[in-house]
Amino acid sequence: MTRRVKWIVTASIAVALAGTGAGIAMAGAAGDDDGREVPITGAALERASAAALAHTGGGSVTGTETGDEEGYYEVEVTLADGTRTDVHLDQNFKVLGDEQDGADDTDGGEG
Repeated sequence: MTRRVKWIVTASIAVALAGTGAGIAMAGAAGDDDGREVPITGAALERASAAALAHTGGGSVTGTETGDEEGYYEVEVTLADGTRTDVHLDQNFKVLGDEQDGADDTDGGEG
């Protein structure tokens, strides 16, 4: 990995960590699926965020959870155009897949 790529990944993680707290608070207030989501914390949060941002090519981490039904971790990334992507990771932070939501999609209690 080049020095520039390492710097970009490091800067992305810093931005992601700054925005994660607000995203998690919003997710908790919105009343997610079963209300038992546990956010990713510590070093795992840094690694999961980096893997998700690398997969999406950038954006901001706006929510996380452990014990996701599609994988061990789930990281929600919001791209510059407002599109949200849930990136699913295994215990080793390898991407299992993703689900993309539209930019105008909101959680209005449907579902």
